[in-house]
Amino acid sequence: MKTKLAAALLTVIALTAFLHMRKPPETYTAVCFSSSCVNVEVADTPFKRQLGLMHRESLPPDHGMLFVFGEEGLRPFWMKNTLIPLDIIWMDSDLEVVHIEHATPCRGDPCTTYAPQAHARYVLEVNAGYAAEHDIKAGDTAALR
Repeated sequence: MKTKLAAALLTVIALTAFLHMRKPPETYTAVCFSSSCVNVEVADTPFKRQLGLMHRESLPPDHGMLFVFGEEGLRPFWMKNTLIPLDIIWMDSDLEVVHIEHATPCRGDPCTTYAPQAHARYVLEVNAGYAAEHDIKAGDTAALR
């Protein structure tokens, strides 16, 4: 009985130590390009990334959602249950824009999938037309604040 209690206690201590040593999640309030900044909500968990901007009827100007992934990869997006047209801006680990798409709401299955040909770690969704209005293009670099 004492052995089981001791093992359970050691497990709790080890788990507590591990949780305190973990790096806190990345949080940002803005993504800035040379001519503009976007106030962002950060989607840095699987649930937040899956929900994204679904079911929203509007997005304030100069606002968006930043999807943060642990590492670079091909990151396709779709607009299922997304009610507003968006610009989707893919960026690599160095925050260099690798691809931009104008995405329209999906009104029924199947939904179009928007995918870059380059790997990305960050994906920024903003109101449609934002990239053109602020002259954001592939090769530009952003900063996280």
